[in-house]
Amino acid sequence: MTQDKHKPVAAAEPDGIAEAEVCAYLRAHPDFLVHHPALLAVLTPPALQRGDQVVDMQSFMLQRQRGELEKLQAQHGELIGTSRANLVSQGRVHSAALALFGARSFEQLIQTVTTDLAVMLDADVATIGVESAEPMKPKLRNQGVQILKPGTVAELFGEDRDVLLFEEIEGDPALFGDGAGLVHSAALLRLRVSAKSPAGLLAIGTRTPGKFHVAQGTELLHFLGRSVAITIAQWLDLPA
Repeated sequence: MTQDKHKPVAAAEPDGIAEAEVCAYLRAHPDFLVHHPALLAVLTPPALQRGDQVVDMQSFMLQRQRGELEKLQAQHGELIGTSRANLVSQGRVHSAALALFGARSFEQLIQTVTTDLAVMLDADVATIGVESAEPMKPKLRNQGVQILKPGTVAELFGEDRDVLLFEEIEGDPALFGDGAGLVHSAALLRLRVSAKSPAGLLAIGTRTPGKFHVAQGTELLHFLGRSVAITIAQWLDLPA
């Protein structure tokens, strides 16, 4: 039997679900796309033919909705990533605070802040700065404790700020001591230990530029600064 060359040949059905089955399912479930709007991002709508001088607004609107959906999906992914990062940071700060509260002596407290804190916070350097016009007292003698000139803290923070973030910075030896060369991003926390204590600060530095930046939240850093200040005041028996 010869095939009529003018008669169209039916396309072979692909493996799996046939087009007829898909069409039948969609006819039986007309609200399918309502419950699965993400499919709009991958489906290509047909262009409506209304004449050479008529713009197909329906196709234009669908394309715009597709772009908005892709934008929302990207924002959703960024939000999830930010939330996960915040949870990780929260866990690190809480662990650091527990380590501070668990110190068995003032010397261990200072050692925890200047040695363990950087590891707990995924940073590279952590130091305490204390203003003094005199040499370092024996209780504070530690390579992670820096003596600052009187007025340094007020000059850095002003009157109202307790947290300073630096996205890209060259570490200052006056703040970071021997670890200054590692610092390319930093957070400075004012330590309000007591009205009867000298001004001080906690300096946290990392070798990764941009790890600290002005757009990030500072609530956890405020909490950490207060935790350090409170534990220092308790060990030195200083009034609030």
